[in-house]
Amino acid sequence: MDGLPVMRGAASYWVLRAVAATVLLGAAAACSSGTAGGTASPASTTASATPIPTGPVTAEISQFRDNYSKQIIEIQLTNTTGHALTVLGAELTSPLFAAPIIWSARTGGIELPPGQPKSLPAPLPAPDCGSPAGPAAGPGATSGAAGDAQVSLRLATPEGAVPVPAMAPATDPFGVLARNNSELCLAREASAVATIALDPELEVAADGQTAVVRLLLQPRAAGGGGELVIDRIEETTLLAEASQAPWPRSVTVRAGGAPAQVRLGIRPSRCDPHAVAEDKVGTLLPLQVRVAGREGIVKIDAGSQLRARIYDFVTKACGRQ
Repeated sequence: MDGLPVMRGAASYWVLRAVAATVLLGAAAACSSGTAGGTASPASTTASATPIPTGPVTAEISQFRDNYSKQIIEIQLTNTTGHALTVLGAELTSPLFAAPIIWSARTGGIELPPGQPKSLPAPLPAPDCGSPAGPAAGPGATSGAAGDAQVSLRLATPEGAVPVPAMAPATDPFGVLARNNSELCLAREASAVATIALDPELEVAADGQTAVVRLLLQPRAAGGGGELVIDRIEETTLLAEASQAPWPRSVTVRAGGAPAQVRLGIRPSRCDPHAVAEDKVGTLLPLQVRVAGREGIVKIDAGSQLRARIYDFVTKACGRQ
């Protein structure tokens, strides 16, 4: 995928030559690009009197579906030069997060071939929540704080030149940063009222066509107060509501209250051959909640034990149809 083009010019050319102290970096300044990597801040390698030049790299933010529950995003970088580059360090900064988002580089960095995008997984730090905001930005969101994301890089050319610092604006066409910020802040507020989890046990009906999962609600001590409302529980790509056991709505949880269980009757939402084999988010139960002036989706992960039992249940239930 293409990101925003990075500015190039004579000024960047001569800055990079000075940093690298070699004629080889004249080509690198006009041509080099890279991907994210490194555990240290690339900006720290820049001379104090020399601004970090913008290099020929495009950056875009995305997120794989199987990383939704892990709070891991992808920093996708594209080398726009005619030769390979090695990325020795990178970090993404955004006002939506309290610390830089860093991809941990392996020894020697990672090679970025010309014209070939590479996606590098980077765990998200704590969000900067501030005051409650509206719904998370969706696909195509490019304005506001999400549009201020920048990737700082340290690049090297195949010729073995001194690593060169560079920067690239990071586009976020799917609103990944805004969505994750909204979800993480909402989850933080919800967890201040109660711990919400799924029981690892699964009750399968005698006919094997339906089952029951239990949503466990454990309110916090009353000291902080607070109230959480679960407006509704949504179906997933793998699980649907069993008609004989409708899912409850408008469940209120108050800090200091008694623990509670919500029984959810489930059935397979699909029985094609790829339902389980290709599942990524089917065992993340979405709760539409309101808490502390925020509202949105909190996703409850089934965990490894319940996930395996759900997969087994769906496989067998579909086999009986």
